[in-house]
Amino acid sequence: MGKPVKGRPRTASRVAAVQALFQSEQSGETVETIVDQFIRHRLGEIPGSGGFEEGRVPDADVKLFSRIVRRAVQEQDMLDKLVADALPAEWPFTRLDPVLRALLRAAGAELGMSDGPPARVVLNEYLDVAHGFFTGDEPRMVNGLLDHMARTLRGAEFQVVGNPAA
Repeated sequence: MGKPVKGRPRTASRVAAVQALFQSEQSGETVETIVDQFIRHRLGEIPGSGGFEEGRVPDADVKLFSRIVRRAVQEQDMLDKLVADALPAEWPFTRLDPVLRALLRAAGAELGMSDGPPARVVLNEYLDVAHGFFTGDEPRMVNGLLDHMARTLRGAEFQVVGNPAA
């Protein structure tokens, strides 16, 4: 994974959330165990280090990270169904790469936050995160799935305002 740009704590939080959700799915550990491990061992800089050694995310906003991860786990069934409904019938949700599943869950969790940033900001941020994790066609798939999720969870933000043509 490419390094998040220094000075972008919200982006760093999103990267860390994807990593934590991936780890949680792979290890089967509880969300609180994973959040605690990340806060204690992966977020923040070790004094005298360059910052990103061994999977560290030095600039992450811990509050946002924790909120995304906890909400993604709490809403996982709904978020997984939302993604599954957008996939072709011959492509079951479980066929998605586990990092991709984690990314979509994190993005869906943030899109579900009524007090979060505008949907288009969330889409752009997670598309950037996808480009950091994947070099193939996955970011294009992420774009389509995130668009579906955003329009489902925050449809009002996508409605055209103005006079309809007569």
